[in-house]
Amino acid sequence: MSRVSVVLFNLGGPDSLDAVQPFLKNLFSDPAIIRAPGPVRWMLARLISSRRAPLARKIYEQMGGRSPILPETEAQAAALKRSLGSVAPEHDWQVVIAMRYWHPFADEAAAKVKAFGPERIVLLPLYPQFSTTTTASSFDDWDRAARLAGIFAKPTRVCCYPGEDGFISAVTRLAAAGINEARAKAPGSPLRVLFSAHGLPKRVIAAGDPYQFQVEQSVAAVCERLRASRHLESAEVVTCYQSRVGPLEWIGPATDAEIARAARDGAAIVIVPVAFVSEHSETLVELDIEYRHLAESAGATAYVRVPAAGVSEDFIAGLGRLAVQAASGTGVMSGPGGRICPAAMAGCGGPR
Repeated sequence: MSRVSVVLFNLGGPDSLDAVQPFLKNLFSDPAIIRAPGPVRWMLARLISSRRAPLARKIYEQMGGRSPILPETEAQAAALKRSLGSVAPEHDWQVVIAMRYWHPFADEAAAKVKAFGPERIVLLPLYPQFSTTTTASSFDDWDRAARLAGIFAKPTRVCCYPGEDGFISAVTRLAAAGINEARAKAPGSPLRVLFSAHGLPKRVIAAGDPYQFQVEQSVAAVCERLRASRHLESAEVVTCYQSRVGPLEWIGPATDAEIARAARDGAAIVIVPVAFVSEHSETLVELDIEYRHLAESAGATAYVRVPAAGVSEDFIAGLGRLAVQAASGTGVMSGPGGRICPAAMAGCGGPR
């Protein structure tokens, strides 16, 4: 029985109110987030984190004083380990968590992997769509932590899975339930289905980051299934982006602007998180509280927020398929030559 370590990557979140400012400092110290020389980036990280901390603390106070993302990810890791033990019992599976900006960091995950002594290591991000600001940053952080831990085996990286069947099935099923709920709450109202993803500055996308392209692929795959089941009849579908911060121009349209537009039209609104697979501040506060208030105050006839994929059986099964394929030594990307992004997207994590 061969040993395989699966490293699950996520952003992480503060586990107490006292952790909010250092979490933000870690976030803005990442060169993938603020692309400035080291000393300038560190100075900006200290400044931004100190200014944003009071507002961020209020956000986390609404969630009980901490982010739920670690327990959510722990539940996904446990479900994945059970699934892998069932579908691929020829391997002894270890599943560990590496958060990017708060505990458990990649160093903690690397120490566990080193102690386990696997024959193969699989890097599996909980970001379905690749971005230089998320997946690439987490992979780089793992490489650093692995070197320090004395792990020299080359891992197999699951770059991205924007169209993976289990992921798409989970989002489709949850979105269909949300659409049914909205129609029941507001029969006769026009329906607006908003697929919302975290935004990025336009200059990041212009530099070749494939994130927006892959988000659109995910939305297209979900909509194809929803149309086949006739859930999108007479519905308007919009892909939009949330959580804008800072003075830079971000990709759009903005989720809050689309919610306001739909509400003015008297629509029943269904919000589908298409890039978030676990609940955290952007779903539980931004979507559930702030944007719900916006929708209701602007006249929406219904507002339904679809849950994240979480531990949905189909999503976990999809992650298992990715891990098993990667354990065979094959990097998991679909498309000719293993690449799904257009050649012009220099930031793509797939083969060149």
